[in-house]
Amino acid sequence: MGNGYFVAWWNVENLFDEEHSPRRSEKLQRALGESLVGWTAALRDRKVAQLASVIALMNGGAGPDLLGVCEVENEFVMGLLTDAVRAALPGRDYRVVHADTVDQRGIDVAFIFDADLFSVPAGEVFQHVVMRRTGTRELLQVNFQTAEGLTWAVFGNHWPSRSGGQFESAAYRAVAGETLAYFHQRALEVHGADTPVLVMGDFNDEPSDLSLTQHALSTRQRSKVLGAIKAPLLWNLMGPVIGADDGTDAEGIPVPAGTFYFQNFANVLDQFLVGKNMIGPAARLRAHPATVAIVTRPAAMIGTGTYPAPVPFGGMGKDVNQDGYSDHYPITMHVDHHEPE
Repeated sequence: MGNGYFVAWWNVENLFDEEHSPRRSEKLQRALGESLVGWTAALRDRKVAQLASVIALMNGGAGPDLLGVCEVENEFVMGLLTDAVRAALPGRDYRVVHADTVDQRGIDVAFIFDADLFSVPAGEVFQHVVMRRTGTRELLQVNFQTAEGLTWAVFGNHWPSRSGGQFESAAYRAVAGETLAYFHQRALEVHGADTPVLVMGDFNDEPSDLSLTQHALSTRQRSKVLGAIKAPLLWNLMGPVIGADDGTDAEGIPVPAGTFYFQNFANVLDQFLVGKNMIGPAARLRAHPATVAIVTRPAAMIGTGTYPAPVPFGGMGKDVNQDGYSDHYPITMHVDHHEPE
């Protein structure tokens, strides 16, 4: 754990409660329909165990200090996942921040955090609605407070999917980007111009797509973020991943070139972005782009085909592989913590 934080993000692929869960509304039960058939409590718990086994290996086996996740149905399944990770890492005091959304499929964004390192003050959890004709997928903002009393504005994102076509659905992600940019600026206005801001999520777009560059106001150029005048920009930290080829590491383990594979093409849909107050030597919380990585442990989560795509668990109308995990890889990075001089 040391003098800094290990941060992670993971789209955990349809972590749903059991088929006839009493915790699901009748409306959502109808909306999900036949996709829930056969999704038993035993399968749910097996998936939780598979996910927890990966999370517990992060950070050299110490686990993440802060983990953002998406595609979880409710607080109950988040509790199951958190309990499973805590059981593997009994030295951790993991807690959950979760808020129900009105997404058509009932999938939410949530955070797991170590309560020895962070707290969530009352009234500092916000859901920002992204308006669209076919439903909403809200952004989750949590203004964490570090043990030293520093406010850290963290945004979890799961932007509208490319269902129906990447370009046909692009306008929805543009609205999500505008929503993020607005609340990024608002966080600085409310909590102070020196507030560190971290953004993580599955954006369903690449770092170079307009939803991120033009609408969310992100860039891969650090100098532009530091020199921004009219509106605050975000530094996209996925440079070490963008443009990489599928390969192997020093131990011969496949290294994927993206976080999600579609038709054998690697896509960098899961990303970290930071505001100007997490850049440079004076930052109390400083992100390190060189530490950004796609998680490839355990090796069993990597497919054995021609391309190193992740091994999904399936369910929700898809074939189930009980030895699978998710259709996305997790991403991780280190954030240094410095006391003011």
